Amino acid sequence: MKLERAVLGLLLLAPLAVRAVEPISLGLALASVLTGYISYPRLYCLFAECCGQKRSLSREALQKDLDNKLFGQHLVKKVIVNAVFGFISNPKPKKPLTLSLHGWTGTGKNFVSKIIAENIYEGGLNSDYVHLFVATLHFPHASNITLYKDQLQLWIRGNVTACARSVFIFDEMDKMHAGLIDAIKPFLDYYDLVDGVSYQKAIFIFLSNAGAERITDVALDFWRSGKQREEIKLKDMEHALSVSVFNNKNSGFWHSSLIDRNLIDYFVPFLPLEYKHLKMCIRVEMQSRGYKIDEDIVTRVAEEMTFFPKEERVFSDKGCKTVFTKLDYYYDD
Repeated sequence: MKLERAVLGLLLLAPLAVRAVEPISLGLALASVLTGYISYPRLYCLFAECCGQKRSLSREALQKDLDNKLFGQHLVKKVIVNAVFGFISNPKPKKPLTLSLHGWTGTGKNFVSKIIAENIYEGGLNSDYVHLFVATLHFPHASNITLYKDQLQLWIRGNVTACARSVFIFDEMDKMHAGLIDAIKPFLDYYDLVDGVSYQKAIFIFLSNAGAERITDVALDFWRSGKQREEIKLKDMEHALSVSVFNNKNSGFWHSSLIDRNLIDYFVPFLPLEYKHLKMCIRVEMQSRGYKIDEDIVTRVAEEMTFFPKEERVFSDKGCKTVFTKLDYYYDD
């Protein structure tokens, strides 16, 4: 929210006093109130979003959001709840929280970053203190990488100066030009101050398809061995995932100092989704649209999806990403 919204709030109160106050007096009164409003942060924050008035993060609320909206991702839920709640609860963290989310399209990476933002700030992704960068949109040209590095440093420095608890989300890391992300390395390290600014309370979230093949290999091995996917532990793939991403020439993390210096706190694997998880996604989407759950439609939409490997057809190749548009066909008026 901006100052203009606060002014609007005051102006909305003006008609109540119009009959009793002359126009000039009313104008002076409003100016006086507005001056006092700006002078006192607490009054300002009644009408506008303030960094200091972030939500009090509830571990239970975060867990509930993940349980109700994210399916087939037991590793993600455990890591995110422990990492985010632990970090926010720490009054003096030694470094910013850095999460790197990996997996195929449609497995929930963007959704989890949205849930994190909503549990920290009421405005979620629309908050003034949550900043989204999309590699192909904000950093499209390899020839401008030096310029992008300077701009990125300035943007992060300015926003953390304005709000120490800033959240930065970098989407499409697998499409980012190699070397660019290293520009923010000083901000992620164990420094109390960098040029007079502390970054220790900031949160950095990276989203990438890189490493998805490795994640799938582990999940498929468990399935072929007759094991439940819930038996997969983070230790089964986190190290291999970080090495895979570091050595992937098509990844923005290729030979990145962020990985080499162990500045990524968690590499979070998003497992490929199975048929049953797609049906869960469809039911939740129906409910969110106000529709009564129709199991016939749920089954028909899920069966329209494609699966891999070709012979076994275990995992959805697009996750839950396209089930929402397919629902439109059945409910199109």
